[in-house]
Amino acid sequence: MGHCPKMQNSMGANQGAQNSEKTKRFLEETRECPGHAIQKGEDQNQLLPVPLQMKPFNKLWPALMESKLAIALFAGLLVGAVVLFSVPPQFSAHGGNGEEIAPVSVLPPPLKPICDLSDRRYDCCEMWGDARTASSANRSSVYFIPSPSQLATTAVATWSIRSQSRKIVGVREVIVRSLNLSSLREAPNCTVRRSLPAVVFALGGLTFNYWHAFSDVLVPLFTTARDFGSEVELVATGAQGWFLNKYGRVLGALSPYAVVDLDADGEVRCYPHLIVGLRGHRDFDIDSARAPNGYDMLAFRLFVRAAYSLPPPTAALPCRSGGTKPRLMIILRGATRRFVNADAVVSAIERAGFQVVRMEPTSTAGMDAVAREVDACDVLVGAHGAGLTNMVFLRTGAVVVQVIPWGKMEPYGEGFFGAPAAHMGIRHVAYSVAAEESTLYDKYGKAHPVITDSDVFYRNGSNAKLYWQEQNIRLNTTRFAPTLETVKRMLRL
Repeated sequence: MGHCPKMQNSMGANQGAQNSEKTKRFLEETRECPGHAIQKGEDQNQLLPVPLQMKPFNKLWPALMESKLAIALFAGLLVGAVVLFSVPPQFSAHGGNGEEIAPVSVLPPPLKPICDLSDRRYDCCEMWGDARTASSANRSSVYFIPSPSQLATTAVATWSIRSQSRKIVGVREVIVRSLNLSSLREAPNCTVRRSLPAVVFALGGLTFNYWHAFSDVLVPLFTTARDFGSEVELVATGAQGWFLNKYGRVLGALSPYAVVDLDADGEVRCYPHLIVGLRGHRDFDIDSARAPNGYDMLAFRLFVRAAYSLPPPTAALPCRSGGTKPRLMIILRGATRRFVNADAVVSAIERAGFQVVRMEPTSTAGMDAVAREVDACDVLVGAHGAGLTNMVFLRTGAVVVQVIPWGKMEPYGEGFFGAPAAHMGIRHVAYSVAAEESTLYDKYGKAHPVITDSDVFYRNGSNAKLYWQEQNIRLNTTRFAPTLETVKRMLRL
């Protein structure tokens, strides 16, 4: 753009004709100059530049109102107002990472089921938000109130949960009820509010048996509750004082709070996070791929040892800590599957170079003393049975010798003790007795199907119990001797 010409405010009449040519040039130049216009004077030959000005608003408005533009503008505003006030408001927001949150007028999806009964070994329910425990004389219940945004879309649902691993029949079941907007009145009022999570589980069942106490309760309770780092409350149905006392150290290591006896509890306890049931993956074992933080049986064994204040994981085996002979503990059962020639077996073990410690399991044995005695040994020997559960107190690298009775019991021996021992960092040796070493051989004779065809009894189901409940063992010490040599090699002696 060029320089804008400056025109004088007036021109003489006598100069009009002379300057006509200049005026034409001026007009051409001022077309490109902002802020100026040409106003025609009374004289058609006289042209004056004046600044552009907007008309005052009070003069412009009447003109607009008379125009079609005003009518269209008014109609548009009217339609907009109708739309604005007739559609329900929808407020949207953005989360911390910028994603758009759905408008609040859009109903959330229905709540997914809080209980899962699909696993063949355990039932489990897990709730976040508002979960309440309550109990009556013959019923233990948990009520769950979904979040306000889901109350309208959630269906009422009820589950009956066997809250012990393996879905044991006979334990007191917990009734879990998920409520909705129309059933909220069912929820009892909170009398105790807790800010920490809780795990509801069942005692009773077969927990009088040492192995079942660990396999059905303590191991799956560790799997379920350990991830809370002791900030969890344990709530039990079928609670028995003897169990809480006997395994108090393990329970106390999981939670510093007293175990709540749900059956006798007069409070309505409210929790922000509640689990009903124990996640027991296997018999006396943990599937680390399914457990929180990859917990496994090694972690469980170290956890139990810490609960009983046993030496740390780095502690060497006793036989490498100044002892002259490896210490071997033999479990002498008093009922079925017992060693009928126990004294001869002990003598043979001593001749093989071991210092023998006898253990006769009793229900009244103090766990602290048992834990210390087992920890002081390098080897644990016993017939297939609950006493071998004491391997949890052994040190890393120790050896368990499982004497497997007659009757194709090897799969049970491996599943109940062999695999768990390996997963704990304990070496396992299986010694399967010959038919002649079983008292069933003496009772039925070598030609009886009990000896010749064990499968017949397993096919008949309950008949197989004679292998478990009617059999004792007369160990052939000569045949057993190579097993002891294998143990010594494992200990690198």
